[in-house]
Amino acid sequence: MPIRDMRNTSALSELAHKQQEPIFITKKGYSDLVVMSAEYFDRFARENRIDQAIFRINENRKVVYVVTVQDQGRDL
Repeated sequence: MPIRDMRNTSALSELAHKQQEPIFITKKGYSDLVVMSAEYFDRFARENRIDQAIFRINENRKVVYVVTVQDQGRDL
């Protein structure tokens, strides 16, 4: 969506709520802004925090596993 279309904020808000996904705003043909409904943002942030927590847990498990295997002198 071109940045000039942001003048109609009511239509932009309606579109963001209807689509429930980010709307990418372009300026001179290049990506400039991302607009989304507050509900979508809350869900996105919550899912991202969960994904980060899972990633950290998995990374910690890999480190513990590698250290344990190395301590025993075994090769993978």
